[in-house]
Amino acid sequence: MRLPKFVAVAAVAAFALTVAACGSDAGDAQNANPPASAPSSAMTSSPAMVAGEFGSGCSAVPTDPMNAGSFQAMAQVPVATAASGNPLLSTLVTAVKQAGLVDSLNSAEDVTLFAPTNDAFAKIPKAQLDQVLADKEKLTKILTYHVVTGGQLTPETLAGTQMTLEGQNLMVAGSGANFTANGDAKVVCGNVKTANATVYIVDTVLMPPA
Repeated sequence: MRLPKFVAVAAVAAFALTVAACGSDAGDAQNANPPASAPSSAMTSSPAMVAGEFGSGCSAVPTDPMNAGSFQAMAQVPVATAASGNPLLSTLVTAVKQAGLVDSLNSAEDVTLFAPTNDAFAKIPKAQLDQVLADKEKLTKILTYHVVTGGQLTPETLAGTQMTLEGQNLMVAGSGANFTANGDAKVVCGNVKTANATVYIVDTVLMPPA
């Protein structure tokens, strides 16, 4: 049976409206939930950044900002003065004073200091340590080997061959928050800021090559 002409036209129009509505809904759904874009290479390949101090040894540093050995107080004064307030570094401070290097370190511009802890010095037999402390020339050579020139190294730029104030190279390996110097001196508290230097506290005294 043939439908009247006006009924057929109405049916076609209704079908067209239904198709259009469905298409619009699908487009809205796609716009509401766009496909997740793949991460950019810049996001996936950039190295991890280390902010602030790191390392298990940092727990021994005073937390009271009014304490001269706290990170906040150390950041306000030059490096030799900063070390004098840190309870981990009293033997180093004694050695620096013995060598007459306090003013040199405090006046240095943008250096990196590898600072041996008291326990690091305790690894050296007492008779040998006393002998070194009494020999100003030898002591100066050892201490200046702990100072890297050419800028304050961040954790991202620390690894590699570094030139020391003593004149010979120091080899640093590692990444993130795990570093060693010359293969066996481990950084136990790193990225410590002072007014003119960045300090990496190590668990072993570094000896310059003969």
